[in-house]
Amino acid sequence: MHIHTLDHWQHTHHFSVDQGHGEKNTRLVVILTALMMVVEIAAGLTFGSMALLADGWHMGTHVAALGITLLAYRYARRHADNPRYSFGTGKVGALGGFASAVALVVVAVLMGMEAIQSMFVARTIQFTEAMGVAVIGLMVNLGSAYLLRDHDHHHHDHHHHDHHHDHNLRAAYLHVLADAMTSLLAIFALLVGQSLGWIWLDSVMGIVGAIVISRWSYDLLRDTSKILLDSDVSEETISAIRASIEADADNRVADLHVWQLAPDHVAAIISIVTHYPRPTEHYKKLLQGFEDLTHLTIEINHCTSEPCLPFKAG
Repeated sequence: MHIHTLDHWQHTHHFSVDQGHGEKNTRLVVILTALMMVVEIAAGLTFGSMALLADGWHMGTHVAALGITLLAYRYARRHADNPRYSFGTGKVGALGGFASAVALVVVAVLMGMEAIQSMFVARTIQFTEAMGVAVIGLMVNLGSAYLLRDHDHHHHDHHHHDHHHDHNLRAAYLHVLADAMTSLLAIFALLVGQSLGWIWLDSVMGIVGAIVISRWSYDLLRDTSKILLDSDVSEETISAIRASIEADADNRVADLHVWQLAPDHVAAIISIVTHYPRPTEHYKKLLQGFEDLTHLTIEINHCTSEPCLPFKAG
């Protein structure tokens, strides 16, 4: 007779996804952005361009946010098997994304304030030099954005309608994209400003940039806070899990908790009431179609009152 040891019934809580690609590329982008920041600050001081100097410091905030992204990857990896994290470190990415989104809000506010102030200041811009540096900045940012694009996972399974992002990587991508957009708007403003003498356009583009960046940060805050507050799994998926259990015998789901642990990892606690209890494995088989459901706890309650439904073989 085969006797199972305790570890046969135990399982890993390592729910963080493999982030090698994201982490390696983020490290490269941090180096590129930091170098560009130094170049812009030096150029701003040399050409007397407030816009370039501001853009350089603005890049510094992105370096800090990208640093948060790297720290989140490293922390999640280092503590992936730490038993103190009941459900692994899969949410660290969402936390990193949330912190980065807050930094993105700060960038947008500072950018908007600076643009409004610059409207009331008489200034001369060394267009050609400033444009040259802005073009280099744009190229660096577009290259960085290419490195950080998130290969989003889309599920075509009929049970699944949730899209899972690596929110940590998405935050880094948005910071780089915000920089690229700032450079693009600056180039446009400098070109038109030089040919038509519209110095004010530089300020208007700054305000437009601030509004767009605010919108991105709002989206990111909304998505990451849903994960952190366990409200990310769609109502559709929760209903489908309930239906899969209740389609069998006379099962009724008395209590159901479904939440996201990490991209591609969902947990559920299900309390079932039935007149015809079966082994736990039977109920787990009913949910086999939900590939992301990687941590499942099932409680089976035997109902002893009169059956309300005739028994259907499961």
